[in-house]
Order: sequence, then C-alpha cells, then structure tokens
Amino acid sequence: MKPNIILIYTDQQRYDTIGAAGNDIIQTPALDALSNHASLFNRCYTASPVCVSGRCSLLYGQYPAGTKCYDNSYPMPDCQPSIMDTLKDDGYYTQGIGKMHFTPDSGALRGFNLRISQEELPEKIKDDDYLMYLDKHKQLKNIYDIHGQRSELFYIPQISQLQKQYHPTQFIGDMTEEFIENYDKDRPFFLMSSYIHPHPPFAPCVPWNKLYRAVDMPLPKVPVDSENIITNYNRIQNQYKYKDWGIDKNLERTQKAFYYACISFVDYQISRTIDALKKRGIYDNTMIIFTSDHGELLGDYDCFGKRSMVDSACRVPLIIKYPNSINKNVITDAVSTIDVYKTIIDIADIKTNSATLDGISLAGENYKNRDCVFSHIGCGEKALYMAASKNEKYYYSVWDEKNYYFNLKDDPNETQNQAYNDIYKHKVIVMKKKIIKYLKSNNSSNVEDDDFVKFKSSAAIDKLKKIGQGGFQDQIWPEDNEWQFPEGYNRKK
Repeated sequence: MKPNIILIYTDQQRYDTIGAAGNDIIQTPALDALSNHASLFNRCYTASPVCVSGRCSLLYGQYPAGTKCYDNSYPMPDCQPSIMDTLKDDGYYTQGIGKMHFTPDSGALRGFNLRISQEELPEKIKDDDYLMYLDKHKQLKNIYDIHGQRSELFYIPQISQLQKQYHPTQFIGDMTEEFIENYDKDRPFFLMSSYIHPHPPFAPCVPWNKLYRAVDMPLPKVPVDSENIITNYNRIQNQYKYKDWGIDKNLERTQKAFYYACISFVDYQISRTIDALKKRGIYDNTMIIFTSDHGELLGDYDCFGKRSMVDSACRVPLIIKYPNSINKNVITDAVSTIDVYKTIIDIADIKTNSATLDGISLAGENYKNRDCVFSHIGCGEKALYMAASKNEKYYYSVWDEKNYYFNLKDDPNETQNQAYNDIYKHKVIVMKKKIIKYLKSNNSSNVEDDDFVKFKSSAAIDKLKKIGQGGFQDQIWPEDNEWQFPEGYNRKK
C-alpha cells in the first residue's frame, strides 16, 4: 500500500530552533525523537522568505519566477496542479488543517478534499472553522485578540487570552489527532497540519509562557557590519513593526523566550500526532515532513520579521521521515522547500509530468550534484534575489542596487558582506550570472542585457521615507457586539 503522508508546517520558524539541530536551550523532544530516524537537512532555504509566496512555492514546486507569486499581495496560480491536486489524482484523500494563507481566495481548496481552516485575520466567524469552534464554546464573548494583539504589540511578548484547551496551537493538534484516529477510508491520505505559531504575536498559553526565562536567552547576532548586510525591506519592517526607535536588550531576550515557548507548544502537538499514528499502527508506513515557510530575524542585525536573505529569515528547518525509516541522516548540502513536492511524488511512486517543477527529490542523493538553490521575493523595483550553495551565498537587492556575498566556509554566521572585496570579485560575478540565468529561463522582466534592470527613479524608495509607523493589522472589529466604545470614545482604525 502507498504510504500516508503528513506535512507538518509552522509559520516563521528559524532553522536553529530544534534541539537535534544543535540548539541546547530550546526543548523540542518530539522533533528530536523524530529526527533520530529521519533525514535532517540543516541547510534548507525557503524559496521565498514571506508567507504567501513561500507557501506557494512549496505547494506548487516552483520558485516565484515560475509561480509568479512574489509576495503576500500576489495571487497563487490556478493553471497548474498543486501537490494536493497531484496526490488526489493518484487516489489520495487530501486534508488540510490550519493556516494555508491562500490568495486571492483564502477559503479555496486548491486540491484538498476538505479543509479545517484557521487563518490569522478572518473577517467573519462563519468563514473560519477555528472561530466557529471558539464561538460554539462561548469563547468569543470575552476574548477578542484570539491570536494575540497585533499592531503596536506585534513584537511585545504576551500571554494568550485563551486557556490552553482553546489555544490556536492546541486546536490544530486536536484536529490532527482526531483526523488520524477517525480516518476510515480505504485509500492513503495526505494531511497538511499547519500551525500559525511561532509567527508573532508571540502569545503562548499558560503555563507554556513560563517554560523559558529571559535571563537564559542568548542575545541576537548583531555584527559590526550589520548595516551593510540588511536591505530596505528590513528598514521598512523595523518601522511598521515599531522596532526602529532603539533596542531594549532585555526585551529581546524576553521575545526569544516567548518565541521558543510557542515552538515548544507546537512540538508538544507533534508528539500527540506521532502517538496517534502509532496507536493506529500506521506510523511506520507514514511519511512525515516537518518544515516552515520562512524564518524570523528576531533581533539579528537589529532587525525583526522576515523578507531577508540572511539565514535567520531565509533558512528553515526540514526533517523528513521516510516510510519504514530507522536511520538518522544529517545533510549539510543546500536544499530548498521546492524540493518537497518532488520528494513526495517520488516516495508515493507517482508518475506525472514534472517538467515544470524546479525541485529535485531528496530521497536519494541528487542534492550532492546541485549547483545552488535560489530564493526570491518581490519583483520590479522591490525585487530581492538569492543564490546559495553549501559554502557561499550571494544576494542582490534591486531596491538598494546592491550586491551581498558571504563565504560561508569562513564566515558561517554571515557577519561580513564581502561583495565589494576584490578577493571575491570573481565569485560575485559567477553567482550573479546564476541568478540571471534562472530569471531569464522564466522570462523575467527584471533582466536586461545579462544584468539586473535598474530603477533610477524609485517610488518604492520614496515610500521608505514616508511609511513611518502605523498600518495597523488588528483583528476585524465586529460592528454588532459588545466591543464598541461608549459614545464620545472613538477607536483609531
């Protein structure tokens, strides 16, 4: 029988947040145990370091130049099959649980037979299964910010307003366990179990908020050359995330403590998923993939958020347990989240036309023969491109009109931009040509005469000077409930 397949997906989880991957502080016993008989890829890069385009590339097996989905504001493609479509056509039952962040229709199936939804900012209760669950249990009457308060408090550590049994992370764990326990179809299943955490706000529930202490958290990485490593994306993010008026190091350590707590609570749900598989007797014949859409700067380079090609934001965890796997395998070669699609159809033994897929199967050792992987966010004047191999990384910011290069063998922590060091001049040229070749193969308009198009008069750069703080991302404020202020008091929207 073909294997069952579970894709466990988190949001905004850095590559260095698993005990088995070398983090001595974080507690992830479930992922550590899983990795003991799985392949752990410790240099996996997201195809795009932001939610929608990162997810799109993984589910459609193409880099953004192929999907034409470059950021959160772009639609996902409708003219090509997702991994769910391909599996369903082969006889799999496909179930989605949790955050999908599909665009333009957040409720679309995109190849799923069924979805149990949990999105960050749903507009109506009836549009979100998690909200309906909370409403059924009378949790919405006294609690408003179900995923934590955003806007000014987006990066302020906070305790969830919900009790543990109603927390969004617990809900995904509950629904996943329930699906496995009750699955009764005579065909294999593909289950995508997708968690919002550790995406900010960092709002773990009691008692998980006290799992870590700030005093035990290491400070972020802020090399002397930080300003020469970041891009305009980071400067803008720092503004609208209220992180541009100075650094509080105690707050940064508390942020990390709460961020880790969010991850550990997800890890606990993963332990429940694995236990449910074992109780059903289907664990051995189940392929389990764990990864994330992108990372989180978390104070590194004095920056916060994503939309960056440094490892903190662009490198993600990837663990793959193959059916009946018993050995641990640690891979240090560069791989990409786009490889998940081809790896799944390889293990599921699906014969399909995969000519349009950019990835490779990770089930063998094809990654050893790969030249580099790419990552890409934005287009036009705001494009940011990256090429990375095991020992080097290059990225170019159209917005900044600037090159960035790291010799990862000598500088694994990415502390110095060597792009304008004559010693690395040839390597910069070689890596730049690889990105241009990738873009030209996808008919990108950002390449002209074998070089990146320059945007001399940039409205985007003008926007950088004006954006400031604001741009609130609050939960939609209901018009017909008790959350209205008395007459004479007006909430700023």
